[in-house]
Order: sequence, then C-alpha cells, then structure tokens
Amino acid sequence: MTDTSTTSTPEPLVLYAEHAAVALLTLNRPAALNAFTREMHHALWAALERAEANPAIRAVVLTGAGRGFCAGADLNTGELGPDAHPAGRPDPGISIEQAFNPTTRRLQALRLPTVAAVNGVAAGAGMSFALACDIVIAAPGASFIQAFSKIGLIPDAGSSWFLPQRLGMARALALAMTGDKLMAAQAKEWGLVWDVADDCVAAAMAMAQRLAAMPTQALVTTRQLLRDGASRTLHQQLDAERDAQSAMGQTDDYVEGVRAFREKRSPKFTGR
Repeated sequence: MTDTSTTSTPEPLVLYAEHAAVALLTLNRPAALNAFTREMHHALWAALERAEANPAIRAVVLTGAGRGFCAGADLNTGELGPDAHPAGRPDPGISIEQAFNPTTRRLQALRLPTVAAVNGVAAGAGMSFALACDIVIAAPGASFIQAFSKIGLIPDAGSSWFLPQRLGMARALALAMTGDKLMAAQAKEWGLVWDVADDCVAAAMAMAQRLAAMPTQALVTTRQLLRDGASRTLHQQLDAERDAQSAMGQTDDYVEGVRAFREKRSPKFTGR
C-alpha cells in the first residue's frame, strides 16, 4: 500500500531575498505578529550572517510579514510562559542573555548599513530591534509600544538605551512607564524614526540601495562614532575621529572618492 499523504514543509521563520546589493530579511510568523521564539532568533542570525558573507551585499532591510513588524517575545510558547516553569516563575533574564541581547548586538555590529521597514506594530523587543537598525522608515499605520510595563517587566533588548538617546529622558520615561502607543507620524515628529511612507518596504529598499552605493566602511564607522560619542568627552571623541579617519584613509573607497572629486564625476564605491 502506497502512502499518498504529503508532508508540508514549514515556512522559514525569516525569509531571505537579495535585490541587487540589498538583502531583504522578513520576519515570518505573521499569525503571531512575528513574535520571537528562540528558533526565530537563530533564523535571523543565520540570515544576517548570510548577508554579511556575500561581498556583493552592501545593505540590509529588515521588515515583518503580514500586518505587524514584530510583537516582541512570544509569551504563548517556550521558555517565557509562566506555565512552563515551577510556580509560574520563569527567569526572563536567561532568554534576554541568550537570545534577545545577541540579536540586538548582531544588528548593531553588522558590517552593513541596516534599514528597518516598520510595516505595523513594533512592540516590546520588536521596537528595540527596529531601533537597533541604523535608519527606521515606518508605514503610516505603524505603531511603537513599550509593552513591558503591561506585564510587569522593564524595557529590554536595548530599549532603555535607545529611547533616551532618540527622545530625551522625559518622553522616554513616559513611554516606558505607561506603555502608551506611539503612532508613526508622532514618532517621526519626535525623531524616533527617519520617515513615514505609504509603502515603507519600498521606501526602505530605496534607502538601502542608496546606502549600498556609498562607501560601506565609512558608513559603518560613522555609525559607531555617533553611538559611542555620548559616552566620551569631546577630547576623547576627537581622538576617536582621528583614528577612524586614519583607517578610512587606507580604503579603496577613499582613494576613489578623492579621484572622482578631482575628475568632477560621480564616484564608484566598492565597499572596500
């Protein structure tokens, strides 16, 4: 007797596609608003490593499938659900250390510029991951929610660091404590996101293609200087700029940039 039943292949938790010099990564648990499980973190890390390993890729766009960008941690399954632990007392710090913090760190340390296309709700760690990208472009209906206080937790995955930097202490504290929803238009007005676009994915791809044609090492080094500047004195930052400029002077893109300037033409950067 022949078994004619078919076994469906599960959808990848993170979709990966290359469009010229840009890698498009799509969080792919739409039924759960792309909430993260441990397996989804690993899928995202693999996708980021795949983009980094391809020298033809010069920028990354991160978005979500369906109607949401990312609802943060999935509290209905896995290690964060209270019912999965004795006396209903899980230790969220373990998951933060082993999964969520590494995701934020990988986004921040990527050798490529990153653009988040926030197509819907970005809540909890989902908001953190959007802010971990270099540039954020949101759909008009997108929203940002620091959902942690609603379940007795504190902002994590970097939100307690990103929010005061982007918004100032007064707005950061109010958003984090109340868990109120911040809509895209106000997020742009407050400086949390770069732009709001009807088709945020198309706008993010256009931005990424623009970045991909620029000197990649200079962009990523600029990112690091700006992020680290808040913890340095002016004199320390001047020294850091000097050292970074020396390193940039050794790149092919610097040579090309100066040559193109002198020849009055557009430069053709390679990212090297």
